Amino acid sequence: MKSIAVIGAGITGVTTAYALAKRGFAVTLFEKHRYAAMETSFANGGQLSASNAEVWNHPSTILKGLKWMLRSDAPLLVNPKPGWHKLSWFAEFIASIPNYRRNTIATAQLAVAAREHLFAWAEAEGVDFDLKRQGILHIYRDQKGFDHAGEVSKLLAAGGLPRRAVTPEEMRAIEPTLAGSYYGGYYTESDATGDIHKFTVGLAAAAERLGVRTLYGQEVQQLGSDGRSASVTARVDGLPQTHRFDGVVVCAGVLSRSFAAQLGDRVNVYPVKGYSITVNLPDAQSQAAAPMVSLLDDETKLVTSRLGADRFRVAGTAEFNGYNKDIRADRIRPLVDWVNQCFPGVSTRQVVPWAGLRPMMPDMMPRVGRGRAANVFYNTGHGHLGWTLSAVTADMVAGVVQQAYVGTAPGVRVSASVLSQPS
Repeated sequence: MKSIAVIGAGITGVTTAYALAKRGFAVTLFEKHRYAAMETSFANGGQLSASNAEVWNHPSTILKGLKWMLRSDAPLLVNPKPGWHKLSWFAEFIASIPNYRRNTIATAQLAVAAREHLFAWAEAEGVDFDLKRQGILHIYRDQKGFDHAGEVSKLLAAGGLPRRAVTPEEMRAIEPTLAGSYYGGYYTESDATGDIHKFTVGLAAAAERLGVRTLYGQEVQQLGSDGRSASVTARVDGLPQTHRFDGVVVCAGVLSRSFAAQLGDRVNVYPVKGYSITVNLPDAQSQAAAPMVSLLDDETKLVTSRLGADRFRVAGTAEFNGYNKDIRADRIRPLVDWVNQCFPGVSTRQVVPWAGLRPMMPDMMPRVGRGRAANVFYNTGHGHLGWTLSAVTADMVAGVVQQAYVGTAPGVRVSASVLSQPS
């Protein structure tokens, strides 16, 4: 039985540890926090959204970013302070614009495939995570946004995801609580929502039942590999301890770039901050006034999820401001204002703000596969779709690891269009 270290116990690391354990590997999962899913996998938008597979590498993104640069409440905010990491990332982002169509289709394919694994794992392990399979409704206030969505729908269809245009009247029938005037929408019935934190914690417990050794409260400081064995040095109670394994999988979110550099690889992840609010619904009026169907407002770049009877999650925005986890009031206020505008019957007296750093690659494609060393692997860089893609990329990297050590990996999906390698 080969021993594999997995670095990071967010959604990507936990699903990877689980998938490896299911394939018979002896897995050790390292996490600096006392529990799983305490950073980017703590309070995201909750959407399992194949319909949000469109990559951001489009000329319109650059134009919007320039227009919004001086607005503190803009959906996309870039700190103008220069830095080599940021500059290199944006240069590669622009260079990937010609691959917009191909990568959007590939991401849709991944997202559709991911559902099979995630729902099956949750059912097999009895993981309750406030799952709602009531679809996602994209809403548009003008014809320009609606027409662009029509072009995106063609790419999603090429990736195996059907969605349909709906009129304002049909939108009100799908989600009667939504207030405001809209040009139209697109509805993806097969999409879903759920609580990423509850799912990750539940699957981590299931992984432990399968024999995964979980080392919480251990901050990994150094990774190494000679191609045959891998070393993981973590700080425990102020003292470094080094562990040896046959291989290592890096699932460390925004820290993956620095770990990859230690291993001789380049994985150009940038931390893109997103914000969310969890609106507690303490009374019957607020519970009745909050939507049950998940929404994506394309103009404001906000998404919603109903988490059980008494919680309503609103999340979004993108902030390029380095490794900064500050929760800014001027970035939270637009989320609260949006709730007040679109769902005026919902009380916003009890709102819990949060911010997390999305690990985003310049081409918007996750890095899944081998590093330079034969026993180093990556599953990271999922950006805003980590929750949506996690189950399939975990299955993919587990298959790659199995191929490396056993030579066969039945059922694994690996193709040049969706399996990106560290450069």
